[in-house]
Amino acid sequence: MLLFKCLKIFLARIADVSLGTLKTVSCVKGKIIEPFTLAFFEVLIWYFIAREVLNTEGNTFLIAIVYALGYATGTLVGSLLSKLLIKGDVGVQVVLKEGNNQLIKKLRKIGYSVSIIELKDDYEGKNRDMLFIEVNAKRLKELTKLIKNFDHNAFIVVNDTKLIKSQFVNR
Repeated sequence: MLLFKCLKIFLARIADVSLGTLKTVSCVKGKIIEPFTLAFFEVLIWYFIAREVLNTEGNTFLIAIVYALGYATGTLVGSLLSKLLIKGDVGVQVVLKEGNNQLIKKLRKIGYSVSIIELKDDYEGKNRDMLFIEVNAKRLKELTKLIKNFDHNAFIVVNDTKLIKSQFVNR
């Protein structure tokens, strides 16, 4: 009976914390309905399990360990699920050595929207280019591989994008 209760608590904590993680990521991405729905079920699960844990008599130390382990595992599962399920756009900033017109032409040819800023490096006295690229997160690996093939020393920064007002083809 205690083993069944521990398993139930463990699995419920994984479920409610995973939902909470997905809810948070959805909020950050600017979604409205998904976090509302996820929050409802997250708290509903938490309420019933917390009530059961607090009403448990006997070996409460084991229950506390299972409760905490379920929470930790739920954080891990929720993080993995959010990477799989919640996709969106990312902003990619790339600093290149000068003379990468070939890369820029190739990126534009295959459908990436690229903005370029010329940079002057006062320290080394060299000019560099900074590219700004908005891309769907699913294509990020492809993009970084392409950039590294042209300039293996490229400095790449990736940021989540909350909102895009204008659309480009092949994102």
